Amino acid sequence: MKKILFVCLGNICRSPTAEGVMNKLLEEKKLSHKIECDSAGTSSVHTGELPDSRSIKHALKRGVSMNSRSRPFDKSIDFDNFDLILVMDKNNLRSIRNQDLNNLYSDKIRLMTDFCSSIMADEVPDPYFTGEDGFETVLDILEDATEGLLKYLLNEGKVV
Repeated sequence: MKKILFVCLGNICRSPTAEGVMNKLLEEKKLSHKIECDSAGTSSVHTGELPDSRSIKHALKRGVSMNSRSRPFDKSIDFDNFDLILVMDKNNLRSIRNQDLNNLYSDKIRLMTDFCSSIMADEVPDPYFTGEDGFETVLDILEDATEGLLKYLLNEGKVV
């Protein structure tokens, strides 16, 4: 089984949304038994909290459920436990790379938007301080990126 970790700052908006969108796609493609998803934050400020209610509301409109609890990224276990660590923006990319002191895991740390195919985005923007449109934009980007991610995993033979 392949394991993917989605990472943002607080683990209440973008990364749990990515986890939910990917899990929905995996269920639709009958691949849930081959890929496991989780999410984490580079900050521990929201530890134990459910995803932001606005993220949940907008995700549910698209049939995406989100029920994970926020947790901080734990370099002592997450680097080894996950095959891919996908971050939502360049600040979080820097944060995760800085925790990889000996550069042992650089091949598994990527930006989520690296997998976008139809939406041109450098990052998944943080919707926390934006209006409703920000949460829809996040979902648009993540739906595109998760499709691209699944194609990558299937084409690279990372999922049999």
